[in-house]
Amino acid sequence: MNALARLRGHRFVLAVVLLALACGTGITLYLDERETRQQIRALAVPSAPDWVELNVASQDFDPGGAQLTLFVVAVPHGGLAQGPGSSAFTRQVEITVGAITRTVLRTAPGEVTAPQLVQAGLYGGTETDYPFDRYRFTVGFSASDATGAVPVGLVFGDADPFFAVHPTAEHPAADGPTTGTVVLNARATRARSTLILAWFMIAAMWALALAVMGGAEVLYRGRLGMVWPALGWMAATMFALIGMRNAAPGGPPIGSLIDYVAFFWAEAIIATSLTAAVITGTRVERRKRGAEAARAARAEPGGPGEQGEPGGP
Repeated sequence: MNALARLRGHRFVLAVVLLALACGTGITLYLDERETRQQIRALAVPSAPDWVELNVASQDFDPGGAQLTLFVVAVPHGGLAQGPGSSAFTRQVEITVGAITRTVLRTAPGEVTAPQLVQAGLYGGTETDYPFDRYRFTVGFSASDATGAVPVGLVFGDADPFFAVHPTAEHPAADGPTTGTVVLNARATRARSTLILAWFMIAAMWALALAVMGGAEVLYRGRLGMVWPALGWMAATMFALIGMRNAAPGGPPIGSLIDYVAFFWAEAIIATSLTAAVITGTRVERRKRGAEAARAARAEPGGPGEQGEPGGP
C-alpha cells in the first residue's frame, strides 16, 4: 500500500510539473510573439529639421481580394508643427499615397489631420497555400507644400492579428533621405499563432480519423454488429471536422493546402470506416436474426427438434 501511495504521489507531481511546463511554454511563446509583432518601427527619419512623419499601420488583410488596408496618420515636425509636441500643422501640406489608387491627403493650417484609410495591393502569394501563404506589398509616399518637396519619415505598425509584417523603407535612387519621397516595401506571412493552430488542426484531423478507423476495425473483428453509440460517434466526428475546418483562422478557401494535407483525407477515412462498419454490422445482425429464427423454430412444439422417431408401433 505504501508503494502504491508513493507511485500515485509521483504521478501527481509529474502531472503538475508537465502542466506548469506547458503553461510556461505557452506564456513564453506569447510574450515572444507580442514583442516581435505589433511593434512600432521607425523605418525612415529625415535629417532635415522640418519634416512630416507618417504613422502607417497595416490591418484587415484580404488575400482573396489581394489587398489590405493601411491606416495613415500625418504628424508634423519642426517648423511644420505649431509647437513642440503639437500635432497641428502650421501650413497646408499635400501628401500623396501611391497604392492601388493614387490618394491625396491634405493638411489644414491649425488643424490636426484625421486618420486616413488607404487600400494597398497584395502580390507574390497564393491564398490556397494556407497556412504557408505569404505576400508582398509596396506603397509610395511623398509630400509637398507651396515651397516644394517636404521630407517624409515613415513609422510602421503591424495591427492585423493574423499576419506578421516585415517592412523596409527605401528612397528612390534619384532622391535622398531629405527629399519628399519614401517607398514602403513589406513582406507579410501568417502569424505564429495562426501556424500553431493550423498545425494543431492538421494533427487533430488525422488523430480523429485514425481513431474512427480503429473503432471500425474493432467492430469488424469482434463481429459486434450494429453498435449504435459507436456509429453515432463516427458520424458526429465526420461532421465535427467540417466545423473545425471552417473555424480555421483567416478563413482559407476550400481546396487550400490544409485540405489536401489533412481535411480531405480525414473525411474520406471516416466516411469509409463508417460505411464499412455499417455494412459489416448489417451482415452480423442478419446472421444473428437468422440464427435466432432457427433456434426458435427448433424450440416450437412439433418443430424439427420435437418430432418423434418414424416407424413406431
